[in-house]
This record gives sequence, structure tokens and C-alpha cells, in this order.
Amino acid sequence: MALMLLSRQPGVLLQRTSQLFACGHRLISQTAAKIDVDFDYDGPLMKTEVPGPKSRELMKQLNGIQNAEAVHFFCNYQESRGNYLVDVDGNRMLDLYSQISSIPIGYSHPSLMKLLQQPQNLSTFVNRPALGILPPENFAENLKESLLSVAPKGLQQIITMSCGSCSNENAFKAIFMWYRNKERGNNNVTKEELETCMINQSPGCPDYSILSFMGGFHGRTMGCLATTHSKAIHKLDIPSFDWPIAPFPRLKYPLEEFVKENQQEEARCLEEVEDLIVKYRKKKRIVTGIIIEPIQSEGGDNHASDDFFRKLRDITRKHGCAFLVDEVQTGGGCTGKFWAHEHWGLDDPADVVTFSKKMMTGGFFHKEEFRPNAPYRIFNTWLGDPSKNLMLAEVINVIKREDLLNNATHAGKALLAGLLDLQARYPHLISRARGRGTFCSFDTPDDTTRNKLIAIARNKGVVLGGCGDRSIRFRPTLIFKDHHAHLFLNIFSDILADFKTKREFIK
Repeated sequence: MALMLLSRQPGVLLQRTSQLFACGHRLISQTAAKIDVDFDYDGPLMKTEVPGPKSRELMKQLNGIQNAEAVHFFCNYQESRGNYLVDVDGNRMLDLYSQISSIPIGYSHPSLMKLLQQPQNLSTFVNRPALGILPPENFAENLKESLLSVAPKGLQQIITMSCGSCSNENAFKAIFMWYRNKERGNNNVTKEELETCMINQSPGCPDYSILSFMGGFHGRTMGCLATTHSKAIHKLDIPSFDWPIAPFPRLKYPLEEFVKENQQEEARCLEEVEDLIVKYRKKKRIVTGIIIEPIQSEGGDNHASDDFFRKLRDITRKHGCAFLVDEVQTGGGCTGKFWAHEHWGLDDPADVVTFSKKMMTGGFFHKEEFRPNAPYRIFNTWLGDPSKNLMLAEVINVIKREDLLNNATHAGKALLAGLLDLQARYPHLISRARGRGTFCSFDTPDDTTRNKLIAIARNKGVVLGGCGDRSIRFRPTLIFKDHHAHLFLNIFSDILADFKTKREFIK
């Protein structure tokens, strides 16, 4: 597809011209886009295959000191900007994966670069405090300007962490403490509890559990792994807990054609949730909380209806369980709302909401009753990083100033509409196209086809990610716009057309 630049000066129009994909096929786009080319490049530029020779040499070096088999390629972050990731071989790629959904406003954003250059901020970046015991004087103020300014409805208590796994791990602990405190009627801890917890026995270490869903991913620490059910490689050889696992709805697409079937599927899963709660209570492994992602991400971008989540909330309230919403990958605006669970319209807010990735730092919001009742109960050395809160405050300013939540909705519609069009033309390669905002995905026939499509796209200048058994997921930045969607769709359309004609690809 042709891409014609009228000018390379900042702020001018980038006129894209689209051609017919093949005889009789319509155009995907004839749009014009305004681009600041000092920040966002005008398109992919490929010099070598990916990984190129420099990346392969660096892979060899790294593999000598650690297992580097998961590395895709090495990056030149100094040259990366906007929606474009540059590798060490000089290849410039449109990044629709954004570091596994963790880059909020693009690479090398001018507002963040300026923030780091301001003298008054140097101390925050140089001196990392042990926040639990020695926080800086402006810490509470910075939390109000950053995380608390976007707090989910009804949640004004917050604990910061360094990553998504430790956010969920410590959220579990907060839930267990809350539940045990309810059981003991807010009375003092007994001598027996203090003694038995030191040898990993009850009543000091009660047999509590967290209910999770098949296909969910909540992290790789010990507690989180007990609730993670996306890929065997994450869990193999690691001891785990006997905690309940409920089925997550497997919806049929297109949704409007399978309304009754999908309602029955969701009802089946909700019934299983209640059955498991009762079953584990009889086993004396009480379900104290339920954890769920608004969209199961690592497990295959699995969606459920807003009504499903509202009814799940009702179940947690009925059985006295905490409702923990894992927004590590969905939080930060990519679905068109700052928190994906805002789409549900809950009457009673979630009890706990965990976050990381696009939020620059990790942690969890929670209701007042989940506040630890003593120091050091939820604790580690760093408890996050004030410099990340400072950066998040500026990210939030950019999101509001540039109306990026609406942008995610608008760009997401363009992306999903294009995927649906490609699905109609290449149904043997694309199925179940789905999405909310730019949080889009589709299925391929199998993992071999999926992996080949991702590799071909990368060599054509587009970075994509996989999830589940055979899905391709899209995780662009919040500055991903319509013209980026159309640029990708044009490139991918050519890939699919060529893929169809080469028998070796579809064997």
C-alpha cells in the first residue's frame, strides 16, 4: 500500500493514499492525519530481517549468562519514539504490542522527557526511598496528584507496589487478613494463632482460598500462580495450593447471532462459581475472595458481558467473598475508560482493584475495611517508586489534555472495523475478531499459523503479540490513532493476501 508524504516538517499533514487490495476489494482508508514527526515517525522502515545480525549477536552474548530464548530482538530505545520501536539493526516498526501493554503514551514522549530534565525532580529519580519507613515529604501529595486522581469509584485507599505480580500477591494477603478479622469478630489475635503461624499451621495459617478462572493470568509469584491458568509453562514444576478454578465463559461470535447461547454459557459459569464456593466451604477451604480480569489477556483475550460481571459481583456479596478485579493489563485507558470495569456499571464497587503496566507503577486500590490493621502486614523495601508516581501524574495530564480515552475508543473502532473486514475476506485465517477500545484481538487457525503471521508482520514493520492458544492481540499506546490503524490494516491485508497464495504457509 502506498504512503505518500507531502512534507516531513512537524505538524504538517501526512496524506496517505490507499490502493485496492485486489480486483473488486474496497479501500480501507483514504484519511489524512496530522503528525508531529519530531515525536512520531511517518511509517515503518525496514533494513534487515528481524532479528537482524546485531540482535542475533547480542542474543548469543546474553544467552551465555542467562536463558535468552524468549528474546525477540534487541532495541534502540533512544531512537524509538511515538508508536514506533527501533531495533539495534535500525529497523523501525509500528508497535502494536507496546512492551506487553505497558507503554501508555508512546516512546520518548516529550512531556516525560521534559519532566526528567527538570532540576526539582532530580532527587526523586536519584534517591529511591524505602517508602514504608522513610517516605519523602511530598509522597502523600504525589499520590493524590497521580494514582488517587484516577481512583476507581468507591476506592480511596491505596498501597503501591513494583509490579503486577506483587500487586496481586499482596492484594490476596489483604483479603485474607480482612476475612480473618471478620471471623474473629475484630477481637485480639490469640497466643495460639501467633505460635501456629510460625510453623505454617492453623489457626495461625488458616486454610483460605481465592477462586480464579480457567484462562486467567495473575502473575508468577507463588500465590498468583495458584490463580494463573493460561499456559502450562508458567506453572510447571511449581508447588501450588488447592484453590478453586471456575470456567470462564467461552463466547461465540458474532455476539448478535449467538445471544441465547452466550447467555446460557455465562449462566453455566456463574452456577459453577457458586457450586465451587459451597464445595470448598465443605472442604474447610473457605473462598475468601474471587479474582478476575475484565478481559482475560494472556489466556486468549476472552471477553464476557457486562451482565456477567454484575452477576458475579452479586455472588461475591451473597457469599461474603471479596471481589478483586485485576486491571494490570486492562487499566490505564486502553478500553476507552480509564478502568475497564467501569464499563460494567456496578452498583457496589469492587473491593480491590490491582494495577501495573500502563500505570507506570504497581499496587492496589481497596475499600477502607481492607486496610491493614497493623504496620508491616503489607510491606516490602520499596513499595513502589515515587519517581514512577511523578511520571504517572504527567501521563494522566497528557491523557486528559489530549483526550486520549476518547481517542482509544475512536481508534479502536477503526481497528476493529478493519479486522472484521479482513475476517470477512480471509475467514480461513481470521476468526472471532473482538475488542473494546484498542484492546482488540482475533483468532487464527492454530498456533503455527499465528506465530508465522506475527513473524511475517514483524519483518514488514509491525510488532504484534500472541496470547492464548492461537490468538493475536493488539496492545497499542494511547496515542495510537486512526491513521496508525489504517497503516497496519493495509500492511496486514497484503500479508494475508500473500499468505493465502503460499501453500507452505498453510500446510
